[in-house]
Amino acid sequence: MAPRKPLTLDPSLSAQVDVAVSHLSRSGVVAIPTDTLYGLAASAVDPKAVARVFVIKGRPGGMAMPVLLADPQDIDLYATDVSEVARELANRFWPGPLSLVVTRSEAIPDAATAGRDTVALRVPDHPVPREIARRLGAPITGTSANPSRQPAATTAAKVREQLGAAVDLVIDAGESPIGEGSTILDVTGPALIALRVGAVSIADISAATGMPVALP
Repeated sequence: MAPRKPLTLDPSLSAQVDVAVSHLSRSGVVAIPTDTLYGLAASAVDPKAVARVFVIKGRPGGMAMPVLLADPQDIDLYATDVSEVARELANRFWPGPLSLVVTRSEAIPDAATAGRDTVALRVPDHPVPREIARRLGAPITGTSANPSRQPAATTAAKVREQLGAAVDLVIDAGESPIGEGSTILDVTGPALIALRVGAVSIADISAATGMPVALP
């Protein structure tokens, strides 16, 4: 697995991260910047907090919640039976905009996966979500910070416009660098299946693995 990427936060953002962690440790929900889009962060191991995310978004209950990790090494805490190709992809694209659907470990509750035995994990290439997860000591939800079926937000101002006071805190770190959702890749079976094509191209995934990528 790739070595830990150093994180740097200016004092203002670091202070906001501390406030965010305080909220999340009490089943709170905060809107945070990531490398792709602004997201709704709650402790992914706190069913009460995850339920709040569903309510805030108006997200259908049968939809699983993506989960963000602090470091690539954390995959073994929250996934089981991780294949060699999954590790290759994590080593190549983490931190970055690729979500890997893997078999979840018992550390991830049903609330975050809608009862499925799989979970979409990602290590974002942005210091705020990774430092929140690190200081919280738990992975966080990473669904986009907008009402379901509405345009995704790439700025804190857009989050406030769409969600108002529904969240406990909005961390403003400027515009999202990528401005596009992550690619979601199912790596639980013998074939690679792209459930959503986003910021990482199918060609890049095939080049990294030497395998074709199927669409559902």
